[in-house]
Amino acid sequence: MDRLQWVVAGLVLLVAGISGWWFGGEPAEPPPVEISRAGGSASLTVHVAGAVAGPGLVVVSPGSRVADAVAAAGGLLESADPAGLNLAAPVVDGQQIVVQTIGAAGTPPVDDGRVRLNSATASDLEAIAGVGPVLAARIVAYRESNGPFTEVEDLLDVAGIGESKLEAMRDQVIVP
Repeated sequence: MDRLQWVVAGLVLLVAGISGWWFGGEPAEPPPVEISRAGGSASLTVHVAGAVAGPGLVVVSPGSRVADAVAAAGGLLESADPAGLNLAAPVVDGQQIVVQTIGAAGTPPVDDGRVRLNSATASDLEAIAGVGPVLAARIVAYRESNGPFTEVEDLLDVAGIGESKLEAMRDQVIVP
């Protein structure tokens, strides 16, 4: 190597050393990481109404079932009809669980003939034009799995109900 190559190599090493010193420094401490539980909530609030010892709001833990919410509401009264409930259904925050009495044949239609989506039985739902036993069962299953409907448009999430079917049903149902 000749003298010019040594000078260039020295300058390159000098620049690399100064850059390392300037930009290297102490590494910044990473920001703290906040870890939260899945679901983000340690409890679910459910409204239990009807034939239970203590109707009202109850608080249950995530993963609870309808049976747990009913128990938290004091349990079933003697007049209660547990066959009208799916006691194994998962509870959803904000859900309303209505325990019917023995002999109550589902929930009657609203006075103006509309059917209440959140409390109607499958046979009640079959009274809606265009709803047969299969679709009625899907609506009840969806409600039990996902909690009460908050608006009529939630029916679009039920398999077999599209825009045109919803429009045909809209005037026949109500979401209280």
